[in-house]
Amino acid sequence: MSAETILWLLVAVALAFDFLNGLHDAANSIATIVSTRVLKPSYAVAWAAAFNFIAFLFFGLHVAKTVGAGIVSVDLVTDRLIFGALGGAIVWNVVTWMAGIPSSSSHALVGGLVGAGLAKAGLKAIVWDGVLKTAAGIVVSPAFGFAMALLLVLIVTWIFVRSRPNAVDRLFRRLQFVSASLYSLGHGGNDAQKTMGIIAVLLYAHAGRHGAFTVPLWVVLSCQAAMALGTLFGGWRIVHTMGSKITRLSPMQGFCAETAGAITLFTATYLGVPVSTTHTITGAIVGVGAARRTSAVRWGVARSIVVAWIITMPLAGLIAAGLYVISAPVFP
Repeated sequence: MSAETILWLLVAVALAFDFLNGLHDAANSIATIVSTRVLKPSYAVAWAAAFNFIAFLFFGLHVAKTVGAGIVSVDLVTDRLIFGALGGAIVWNVVTWMAGIPSSSSHALVGGLVGAGLAKAGLKAIVWDGVLKTAAGIVVSPAFGFAMALLLVLIVTWIFVRSRPNAVDRLFRRLQFVSASLYSLGHGGNDAQKTMGIIAVLLYAHAGRHGAFTVPLWVVLSCQAAMALGTLFGGWRIVHTMGSKITRLSPMQGFCAETAGAITLFTATYLGVPVSTTHTITGAIVGVGAARRTSAVRWGVARSIVVAWIITMPLAGLIAAGLYVISAPVFP
């Protein structure tokens, strides 16, 4: 197989990962608006997919550059390394999607890059600043989402303390369209950029690593389209976990969770931190549940989700390292 053929096959695999990312993480964008019965699932995924696609109009490419050049040294990137990284992330995504576990596609990809990088060149392959920044997001993004959601619930409750419950419910059913749109923008802005970084570093390696590391427009558009298409196909098992198993949500609580999540994602994307949209919205949902009373949160479910967060990077990395080793005969 020629080098060019391998390149385009790997681009196709990267876009397949992006599609699975949208499929796997659709729940993050629509779980709250579906669980509060503001939108039917079929309408909700179309709504989220549209805002996923247009996200590139609102954000820079800081996250793409972090993933493409800030996890594994670009001088060591090869087709085989990218194949291992993508394979590890895809396998882990499929396993957790089938099990209905809301794990992080983002951290699966980062774990895959680290695992394949270690298999290729050991510790010298890893750009530790980028890895540590991403790892910190495992703790910071849900904590920030939790705190913001808790604060928003308290503010909104104080503002509407004398209002009739039915009137408040009707108002926030309409406002959830805004908050869900903002969250879907944040989701598309942060998550699609990870695949953009992978494809961009592939192109950079095939160009002989000459010139500046950039992300072409066709890469941006194709990644946004692949993620939006994946979102259209939904992820109903994870929607159920995120939207009802953790805690029951009212439209007002759904609005607060989505808004808190959107603020978190906008901030992380601006800073170039590839955070998990799954972690972010889970923290926000737990925050609005805890604002009502701590017993309103099903802590056993939340605990199992946290366990999935912790094991995602190392297990995706192990799978990626294994794929890197066994794929040696395929790549020149």
